[in-house]
Amino acid sequence: MTVLVTGGAGYIGSHTVHELVDAGERVVVLDNLTTGFRSALPKPMLPIVGDAGDQALVASIIETHQVDAIIHFAGSIVVPESVRDPLKYYSNNTVNSRNLMEAAIKSGVRHFIFSSTAAVYGDPERVPVAEDSPLNPVSPYGWSKLMTEVMLRDAAAAHGLGHVILRYFNVAGADPKMRTGQSTPEATHLIKVAVQAALGMRAGLDVYGTDYPTPDGTCIRDYIHVTDLARAHRAALTYLRAGGANATLNCGYGLGYSVLQVVDAVRRAIGHEFPVRKVERRAGDPMSIVAAAGRIRELLNWSPELDDLDTIVSHAIAWERRLAAQNGRGNREAISG
Repeated sequence: MTVLVTGGAGYIGSHTVHELVDAGERVVVLDNLTTGFRSALPKPMLPIVGDAGDQALVASIIETHQVDAIIHFAGSIVVPESVRDPLKYYSNNTVNSRNLMEAAIKSGVRHFIFSSTAAVYGDPERVPVAEDSPLNPVSPYGWSKLMTEVMLRDAAAAHGLGHVILRYFNVAGADPKMRTGQSTPEATHLIKVAVQAALGMRAGLDVYGTDYPTPDGTCIRDYIHVTDLARAHRAALTYLRAGGANATLNCGYGLGYSVLQVVDAVRRAIGHEFPVRKVERRAGDPMSIVAAAGRIRELLNWSPELDDLDTIVSHAIAWERRLAAQNGRGNREAISG
């Protein structure tokens, strides 16, 4: 059988594709290449170019490749952009996911793993935040993902689609083998931006808000290495295929770092100062969000191997240097149909 990975040429998707291929899985990737790269995939794999919401295309892929499981990454992920253009997020994240689910159910797909987010919790009252905590997103991005979670649960109850919902905390780092990493030129991930600023690829780093009621006044996040997250997806697939019940799981380490602590980690790794500018708070940013991460370890038998901020930062730096050495030669070539 085959795993269909939507958005598989993107940052987290490509790491998961490598993890699956390394484990001997048959994989087919569907990606519209808006932010994904052909070069991020294992050679000689090519993505099928298209949208996850194109039901006819999805049905054809499922039939042609004998797909039994879907891992759904495709979507828009930038919180400030979702505030500026909410309808884009409800279209790309919610409507397309709804169409993908329907195509999967009609085609007899048995297993579905959904890429969700800690943004569904909003600004939690208690930290660390558990999976059964109140859900109150503070951005259209968070709402678009929560709506998809609700649709998946309802569709699963009606049609028997086995699923795991993985709520990511802050994903960072790069494949230790340097096969793929965060390659989007204007990515907004804090560690990538800080590394690029430290390497002189950006004018500097803006710190959004220094007046939060936290130890140093900046937001606190739980950073998870992208390779550990990819392994969590493979563990979720194994769990579902073994008959595991539907589940919603946090993907984090339970370790919180402030923005300024991340800046310090980048400075240590680079060995010099870089421009940091303190600016006003940004809409849609919760003050502190750290995972209660016990459930995923117990249910999926998942144990992180790269749960160290300095390791995450070092891999991010290595990837940026690799990209610079390649002079931006990554491409978006792909096959159609």
